[in-house]
Amino acid sequence: MAPLNFNGTAYIYSHGYRPNVALPAGVIPGIGGPVIDAAEPVPGGNQTIAAAILGKGYGVMGSGFSRQGWNADEAVKTNVELIDIFKKQFTTTKKVVAWGNSLGGFITQALAEQRPDLVVAAAPMCSASYLPGLVTMAGDVLWGLKVFFDPTIKGGNYSAGAAGVQEAVGDLGKGLGVLLALQAAIGANASRPAWPATSQAPAALKAIPSRSALMLVGLMAGVPTRSMHFDASSASPLLPASDQTSFQIAINPALATLENLSRAMILGVLAMHDLEQRAGGAIFDNTKTDYAQRIADERYVWNAALSGNTAIAGMLGYLAAMPRAKASPAALAKFNSMLSLTGKVNVPTILFTGLEDPIVVAGNQQWLVDQYAKQYADEWAANKKAGVRTRPVNHQLSIWDFPAQKYTTYAATGAPVTTTPAANGTDHCNFTPSQYIAIAELLAYASENGKNLSGGALYTKLRKAKNMTYDRDFVAPRMKYLGDN
Repeated sequence: MAPLNFNGTAYIYSHGYRPNVALPAGVIPGIGGPVIDAAEPVPGGNQTIAAAILGKGYGVMGSGFSRQGWNADEAVKTNVELIDIFKKQFTTTKKVVAWGNSLGGFITQALAEQRPDLVVAAAPMCSASYLPGLVTMAGDVLWGLKVFFDPTIKGGNYSAGAAGVQEAVGDLGKGLGVLLALQAAIGANASRPAWPATSQAPAALKAIPSRSALMLVGLMAGVPTRSMHFDASSASPLLPASDQTSFQIAINPALATLENLSRAMILGVLAMHDLEQRAGGAIFDNTKTDYAQRIADERYVWNAALSGNTAIAGMLGYLAAMPRAKASPAALAKFNSMLSLTGKVNVPTILFTGLEDPIVVAGNQQWLVDQYAKQYADEWAANKKAGVRTRPVNHQLSIWDFPAQKYTTYAATGAPVTTTPAANGTDHCNFTPSQYIAIAELLAYASENGKNLSGGALYTKLRKAKNMTYDRDFVAPRMKYLGDN
């Protein structure tokens, strides 16, 4: 679409991951129904965002893509085609800026890396930037739920065709069943919740509160410890003083992990099944993973939530003795040949994500920041070698959405409230229209000036949009499983 006063600059938006198979409704709340392939020219098809962009004379476009699921290879080609179609229809088009969410963030970054001749600025938001790390996180979540709580969870290595779809749907139901059972157990006895009936862990292990095993799964997978409704640090004022501390340091973070695992598990199953079908076999392999090393720091930070050193040793020992998941060498080779990002910045680039995203963890954005830091250092070194004493222009702007320190709310009964909207900085791509519009305005500035907005003007724009922070000294937790695959 383009307005009558089209100024020659258009936005191409890439939407996030959508299941590539029809799923039965009712297995998972909010998941189910036919494959959706509708185009999305602005985030979520939001009319407020569309009106703000079109009202300033910009055009918008987006593709539904020919294939859903993990479709980055096809999507980049489709976007190249779509830009050509748009330019032929709107012949006064001079510039194109790219933006996208989640998988769409990956597509946006890939398009800017491959075709800087087509796009003049890019905004990968909550970007799924490092695919091997995402698969490792998904595999760790599913394997952890399997070995601790329900050995009938397949967790990967799904069959081909309709049988594999049914296996994945079955895992969705089983994973949800485990998490609901854990939620009920914590509600009944937060200090020592029972283990789900599906668990076949030995009695000695079940002497440890099930919430601690749940917490361990989240930590070893790299899932955030703050979630949509649980800030991992507060307690109801109605609790006796003697119970408040234990709720703050042990139960609140366990409930946050549970809430985040429910989100990570769903996408983990869908993406694992999808990517395995593309690769032709199992792609998750944890035969060499040292889970004790994975949580080497977290075991001290969250010692109380994990029920102490003896419990931690017992749980890690149990994991070490369990059969591991092994990838198919041929499938893994094909998976590794799929489109991946280099993190190279060819055009002014704006990054934006929530710090506590449970699906695309903040380390994905930090990976892009780290990759560009290497590129920038090389460019600066080349300048000095050539006798140029001017630093290169920094073409990457990394913006974060930080949650408040405390945001869990409690009902009059003292129970945590989980029906309110997700706190800012949590959940997946949980952005407001004003935040999206701010990103769109930053892209417009970059397209017109060949560089990102900076200084007081940048801080003013972010402040007005709310919950957007630029801090050049901030470093998000990196994906600790980099290279595991």
